[in-house]
Amino acid sequence: MHWDEQLTRSFGTTYPIIQAPMFGVTTPEMVAATASAGCLGSLALGDMNAEGAVKMIRKVRALIDKSFAVNIFAHHIPAITDVLREQYRATKAFIEELAQEHDLDIRIPDLSEIKVNRYHELLDVILEEGCKIVSFTFGNLDDCSIDRLKKEGCLLIGTCTSVEEALILEKSGIDIICVQGIEAGGHRGSFDDTGLPKIGGFSLLAQVYDHVKVPLVYAGGLYKGEMLAAAQVLGARGFQVGSMLCASVESALMDIEKERLIAARETDIVLTKSFSGRYARGIRNTFTDAMDRSGYILPYPYQNKITGALRRVAKEQGNIQFLNIWAGQSLSHFSSMSTTDILRKLITEA
Repeated sequence: MHWDEQLTRSFGTTYPIIQAPMFGVTTPEMVAATASAGCLGSLALGDMNAEGAVKMIRKVRALIDKSFAVNIFAHHIPAITDVLREQYRATKAFIEELAQEHDLDIRIPDLSEIKVNRYHELLDVILEEGCKIVSFTFGNLDDCSIDRLKKEGCLLIGTCTSVEEALILEKSGIDIICVQGIEAGGHRGSFDDTGLPKIGGFSLLAQVYDHVKVPLVYAGGLYKGEMLAAAQVLGARGFQVGSMLCASVESALMDIEKERLIAARETDIVLTKSFSGRYARGIRNTFTDAMDRSGYILPYPYQNKITGALRRVAKEQGNIQFLNIWAGQSLSHFSSMSTTDILRKLITEA
């Protein structure tokens, strides 16, 4: 297949393939290994604080002198109201009781102890560190932030899960749109998570291509070369892969998590808000079942914060029934090779 030269020039890469920014899975080593394959690595900053972001960016820079993207969450933060306070207390009590039933000794912080980071706090870091490719998900950046990044020569990549979202991104001047199909593992990039777009990836890609003029990157279930070729026919000029790298050498997942991922079957995969308060596709377990039935799910990022202590203890004990292991619908091709080799194999197939 013919690789899009406009995107490779924009990315500073040999191939228009992006390693998905998987917060909690991506490591600086994965970003570096992606660059070694001639592709664009993505450093997932999510909603971390400025100090943590600086450390991660500099670690990547110590490994490679090639271009890479940084990814942030452009999410809306709900105001703390009396209703939210009561919901937090009830959810905290439910999770603590559930954890105790399963011999997990945890302490969940009170709402007043939680620090919520806004993406604006990361913009100073991104610009001060000279990052020139910025991707984002969970919404759109505000106009002032877009103008600020553009003035510094940053290439902006937004995520859409519907035609409406793609049109919003294009109108606001975003350079490249990543079209995320429902097949994709991990969090849905939807702007408004109360109404979940359920459009199949290739159908969505074709529709977005018919409505916008900016270059498109496709993400969702890609795991072999033929799928990249099919996405290209439907309008994609670039490709983003994530789940197929989760069991790689450079993945941050523990061995027990990788083993569960490799053993997963189609019936094990669910869309759930249980861990973060936003829909994400991953492996069903005791925690997802209990939370999805309970009604005790806070809006993002509060649910994500409240489950943090549980996930830390579960990791320490190796209890995968209380860990979020994200995966897409393409489950048959996980590899424990290096990210570089996995991507090179994909490129050869394509």
